[in-house]
Amino acid sequence: MADAHPLHAAVAAWYASNARVLPWRGIADPYAILVSEVMLQQTQVERVIPKYHAFLDAFPTLQALANAQPADVIRLWAGMGYNGRAVRLHKLAKAVVEHHGGELPRTAADLRKLPGIGPYTAAAVASFAFGEPIAILDTNIYRVLSRAVHGVDAPSREAIHPLADALLPKPGSPITPADWHQALMDVGATLCTARQPRCMLCPLRPHCTAAPHLQSGSDPVLAEASVPYSPRQSRFQGSARYFRGRIVDHLREQPDTGVEESTLEAVLHEAETASGAPCPLALLDLLAALERDGLIRRDSGRVRLP
Repeated sequence: MADAHPLHAAVAAWYASNARVLPWRGIADPYAILVSEVMLQQTQVERVIPKYHAFLDAFPTLQALANAQPADVIRLWAGMGYNGRAVRLHKLAKAVVEHHGGELPRTAADLRKLPGIGPYTAAAVASFAFGEPIAILDTNIYRVLSRAVHGVDAPSREAIHPLADALLPKPGSPITPADWHQALMDVGATLCTARQPRCMLCPLRPHCTAAPHLQSGSDPVLAEASVPYSPRQSRFQGSARYFRGRIVDHLREQPDTGVEESTLEAVLHEAETASGAPCPLALLDLLAALERDGLIRRDSGRVRLP
């Protein structure tokens, strides 16, 4: 796109009046921003908000999180799913305290060197917490930019990276890089959704290649076009991840001493009945995987949170 200024101006005007009010926006605490980004990786905003507040109440600083027992962090993560995120966040806090004096690195390149931080999270924290002018590409931003420039034929995410870099607001732009990304996330979450886009309300509509095909929200091309933007997740109920979660949930409710390993057979049986599907792995295989991921500890026939 030769001139991004009209796009930036349209998005800036829309965002000024329509930005979602979220507790991790407009704050200066890099740690709180990091917590929000990790939580938002696999969980919807509505579920994250109460957990975000509870997490920061329990662990208000990186130092407090680093000092916590992993079991306490895992217990507080209940209801969020993808429990490995809690373990990774705790390990990250310990690394930052040990190697960086309790202060998060300020650039995406240095954040990437921390355990458990991928390209998106590093870029998001660097942008939102420290103002680094770096492109961010989450699912919503990918969908919005891809539709605006490439239409309904979505290219690969890798192909969008150069576009995201080219559209990054420069000094003098009507919107900062951080607000640009927040605004695109809001557009993707509320208007340019995968299957029911509300093109007539979208600030990008005059500049969007896909809008003529998607405005009605019922164009036949939408069903096909939406697939690359929003791939279907594999079935959770009855998956190995489902049964792993049931074991961790059970251990959350147990004392620090844990339970006899053999009693978890009953937990699996109850989960199989609830899901209507057999567990794809034997109990010992599930426990071995959970232990490798740092979610449980086994000792002398007993299992507990770490």
